[in-house]
Amino acid sequence: MNGFLNWMEEHFMPVAARIGNQKHLVAIRDAFIAIMPITMVGSIAVLLNVFFRDLPNSWWGDGNSFVAAMSPLISVNGNVYFGSIVILSLAFSFALGYQIAKTYNVNPIAGGVIAFSAVVTCMNQSAAFDFTLPGVDAGSLDALKALGVDAVASGDAVNISVSGWGYMGSGYTGAGGLFTALIVGLLSSLIYVKLMIHKITIKMPDNVPPAVGNAFAAIIPGCVAIYVFGIITQICVGAAGMYPNELIQKWIQAPLMGLSQNMWSAILVSFLVQLLWFFGLHGSNVMAPFIEGVYTPALLENLAYFEEHHTTKGMPYVWTRGSLDAYAQMGGSGVTLGLLIAILIFSKRKDVREVGKLAAPMGVFNINEPIIFGLPIVLNPIYLIPWLLVPPVCTLIAYLFTVGGIIPPVYVQVPWVMPVGIYAFLATGGSIMAGVVALINLGVSFLIWTPFVLLANRTQEVE
Repeated sequence: MNGFLNWMEEHFMPVAARIGNQKHLVAIRDAFIAIMPITMVGSIAVLLNVFFRDLPNSWWGDGNSFVAAMSPLISVNGNVYFGSIVILSLAFSFALGYQIAKTYNVNPIAGGVIAFSAVVTCMNQSAAFDFTLPGVDAGSLDALKALGVDAVASGDAVNISVSGWGYMGSGYTGAGGLFTALIVGLLSSLIYVKLMIHKITIKMPDNVPPAVGNAFAAIIPGCVAIYVFGIITQICVGAAGMYPNELIQKWIQAPLMGLSQNMWSAILVSFLVQLLWFFGLHGSNVMAPFIEGVYTPALLENLAYFEEHHTTKGMPYVWTRGSLDAYAQMGGSGVTLGLLIAILIFSKRKDVREVGKLAAPMGVFNINEPIIFGLPIVLNPIYLIPWLLVPPVCTLIAYLFTVGGIIPPVYVQVPWVMPVGIYAFLATGGSIMAGVVALINLGVSFLIWTPFVLLANRTQEVE
């Protein structure tokens, strides 16, 4: 065991530490954290409408009096959703540009604005859709065609094709555009930053106010960065007939998202988080660029799907950002709430029980640094096996329940301090069975942790 730990410390941990401290990955992580207020408020709006509209409609039928009474509040929540989740990728592009520029100690506001502009530059600017003519039935189709109107029958209605310029679709501005915002926002920010560092700027006299001087300094780098993506957009349209957003979604986003939904991928992510934590690195932070970059868009696209269809059936993604917190991190990484229960019931070691008593109140709310470093779990061979084993097992159980349709996928972002069961209940839009699965996982974690708590008792006797 000592040989393995020494090898990991010598070869694995330096690499993991460098990845965790890589400034571009840290900037991506911090950008996702920065948009948390709007992802949270959008999730709250959808969750409230679950209780104001969707559940009452399923209980009492569409158009019931309760839903009618709640109609103003339902509309308010719809407005909040539109102002948060629908513009999420735009907000993220600004946050990412800001964080990248801040990392290099150049004007961060300009970095955010330039990244925002570059992302919009890559979007399709026109819309084409079918419009149903009100009050016109299929019997008028021949007359409309005689007048030169390009109309088609759709059942008893008549549709015409409508197109126009000056349109930004929610497929680009919302969760579906996060990958484009990440790639374009990162690259455009780096162009801006490098030109600023090399002083390719407009230099103003010293007596000019700093705000004016900073704005002028960003003009040339900003123009270059935005024009680069304007040219790239035109090349993509001319060569492939698709905008960069569409190419990124087709060739990068879709394969990565598909890979993330594999059962073994979900298990591997939970395992790597634990492995990093065992050696004293914040596993969630080190893995955050991947977890946030892949699983957060999955959660938000599920959220958009529910807002459109008002059902969890047919959601595009099984495993999302909140799934790990709901089912495999109760009490914090390692499902240490199960460990705390085992300690309070079975531990005979006074030092361990004291740590357990102190850590238990915080463990209920998923704060477990006191138990990780106080017990300690870090670099403690006694707890290595359950520490690495419990979250993957819990992930497997929850994944199978979700794939089997017994519980819905997670699609509501919930504050991570929510206690076990309540988190899963809220994150799935009020699924009682999801809360039960979280409690089942807590029981499984308790069963796995208990033998090693008893082993720790025996270790004290030997000592």
